[in-house]
Amino acid sequence: MSETGPTGSAENPTGDALRARADAVEVVRVLQASGYKALFAGGCVRDELLGLHPKDFDVATDARPKDIAKLFRSTAHVGAHFGVVIVRTGPSEGVEVATFRKDGSYSDKRRPDSVEFADDIADANRRDFTINALFLDPLAAEDSPSIHGHVVDHVGGMRDLEDRLIRAVGNPEDRLAEDHLRALRAVRFAARFDCKIDPCTAGAITEHAGDLAGVSAERIGQELRRMLSHSSRVRAVELLADLDLERAIFSAPGSGSLSRLSGLEAGADFPCAMAAWIIDRQGFAGETRLYRDALCLSNAEHDSIDATIRIARDLHADWLGRPVAFQKRLAAKAEFGPALACVSAVDLSLAGRISARVAELRASPEGLEPKPLLTGEELISMGFRPGPAFKGVLSEVYDAQLEGRISDLEGAKSAAQKLLGSPEPEGGSGV
Repeated sequence: MSETGPTGSAENPTGDALRARADAVEVVRVLQASGYKALFAGGCVRDELLGLHPKDFDVATDARPKDIAKLFRSTAHVGAHFGVVIVRTGPSEGVEVATFRKDGSYSDKRRPDSVEFADDIADANRRDFTINALFLDPLAAEDSPSIHGHVVDHVGGMRDLEDRLIRAVGNPEDRLAEDHLRALRAVRFAARFDCKIDPCTAGAITEHAGDLAGVSAERIGQELRRMLSHSSRVRAVELLADLDLERAIFSAPGSGSLSRLSGLEAGADFPCAMAAWIIDRQGFAGETRLYRDALCLSNAEHDSIDATIRIARDLHADWLGRPVAFQKRLAAKAEFGPALACVSAVDLSLAGRISARVAELRASPEGLEPKPLLTGEELISMGFRPGPAFKGVLSEVYDAQLEGRISDLEGAKSAAQKLLGSPEPEGGSGV
């Protein structure tokens, strides 16, 4: 995704983005025609000013939820306490419309205990960062050819956007005290949009880095997934270390080069990037359970990251010198590609030799991952009773198949017969 400045050239919008904007403009039109103030709000304004094309548009208004419901055919009150209504624009599409508000205290450090409906000035001043506190009237005369409407800025967000600065709205201590996840959001925005963090905001983040202990691992994990899934991941990780947030998240300081993480392709996914980060910080003996608990990783994510690290270790060690069956088994695993990406990031020559060898294995008569000739059912049909030995026998026979020493079912059965001996007679002890 292109991330240009406010006056930069925009990428071509997708059909979904165009429809989403048109739906949101129509919502604004209806509200304004009924005498209400209605504006685009938050991230969609920021992204448009950066030359991006958001797929989701939020509308803020002085209309109350009950008034909004009267104006549109189909609505859903998804956050009545916070004045949030979804105006349905299609079977699965909708525009989020929120009443301008000011927030009460945040006793749970996540959501306000109470809200009070207010005006757009108060609404802007409750938001986290100035670049996220901008409004835009899409029906007003355009401020410039690159701004499709009139920007309403109560907090200096437009200047900060032009200066590429992430700055808390008001007192950064207050904004962080309300929800310390905002510290991670500051990092994500700074990395993604190539911004600096305002010194006062950065100082507050560092001073209160330990407050992340009060944020759920699930929410922290969501932010880290967004950071590591984006091409700006290295800048994000550097900021996490600089602001002492990496220590706060993992109970350990960030140290060591980021050679693997920085060498990944832009499109690398989260498990691959996480594996590269762990190897960079802790080597191949990195304790992945620490990261699983700190980020509330799913079992599938943890297993994928762990497997990627182990395969990368084998590739760096002696994979090229191992038996054909071992090579094929490893190369057939889903995590082989991400592991090879971790190798390629620091040793292109080795990665090239590994890739060439995989091509050779794939071109062999047996292929890389042929369907096993012999199964447990076949062994049972031969008269053998199921038992612990089945797994080892099937593995040995499959290794022989992978290496081309067995090429048909009869050969597989013969090999199994040699390993298992004669079938036990009925009533025997079995395998």
